[in-house]
Amino acid sequence: MEKPSQPGMITAKTASQLLEALDEVREQILKQEKTAYPYTEWERKRAEVKERLKRLPKLVHAAADIRVDTHAGRPNALSLEQRTMLLLFARMMSRSNRDIEDLLGLLQPLFGFTVSYKTVERLYSDPEVRAVLRNLLTLLLEEDGVSGDFTGDGSGYSLSVSRHYRSSPSRSGIKYRYVFHLVDIRSGLIVGFGYSCVSEMEAFGRAMAMVEGLGVSVNSVSLDRYYSSRRVLSVFGGETAVYVVPKSNISRIGFRWAEVIERAMADPVAFLGRYFERSLSEVVFSAVKRRFGWVVRQRRSDRQEGALFTVSLLHNLFTVRVGPL
Repeated sequence: MEKPSQPGMITAKTASQLLEALDEVREQILKQEKTAYPYTEWERKRAEVKERLKRLPKLVHAAADIRVDTHAGRPNALSLEQRTMLLLFARMMSRSNRDIEDLLGLLQPLFGFTVSYKTVERLYSDPEVRAVLRNLLTLLLEEDGVSGDFTGDGSGYSLSVSRHYRSSPSRSGIKYRYVFHLVDIRSGLIVGFGYSCVSEMEAFGRAMAMVEGLGVSVNSVSLDRYYSSRRVLSVFGGETAVYVVPKSNISRIGFRWAEVIERAMADPVAFLGRYFERSLSEVVFSAVKRRFGWVVRQRRSDRQEGALFTVSLLHNLFTVRVGPL
């Protein structure tokens, strides 16, 4: 015989009933008339992006103001700023290293130097360049500000042009590399980046470690059902409001799940409204892959991570975020 639940106690049955109610509310929200896209605001924000790109050399100069230990071996023919700008250019073009070598030969009067395709490849694992990119991310976040309200999701990048992560029936194994983005809802900037050869969940853990290292406070976060687990909820402290829908087979209700369910029961419409903002993460991945490609050409894992982190940073340079999605 099932024991009667205490008043106010969250049980698996309560969670099941809540899921049914949320499904009904979800249908109502989807039927609501969408507001017109604010094109005027988009044009204004696009002008700000152009100004940001003009200031990129100055931003890289500030980010490259770090102490570099000298080491044995042949000194770099390019300065740290030049190497960083070259990597950003290579990823922006989304071309092979040999294509970049050819482009540099064509644009030599503009750049003032040429390098081999091997030099371009080494940039992806250059620890000094990686440090500058990390500093550049910090500068961009300080410039635009971080709201503390985030959405997060993961995706995969193919190692072959013959496979696409979104349409693949099997999204695991050695065919893909996984990335998790924690995106600021107000600005659309990628604040947390995580990479993994194993799974989206491992990439999630590394992204959260990065956010903690940056000293960014997470006031609220919405996540896909893939991250609907007590393990994920335990990553966030009690001061973080987590918006995630429990899986239909949930059976054990812990303290953190009780907080989520109580929040949903208090105002289902507001809860789902905030939960649906996780679609911003999907929009960001779509924008990044369409602009910079969905294939990773590098073969070494550290260089694959460097390539994917660089395109995430480039997204922050180009992103335009206006109004509701």
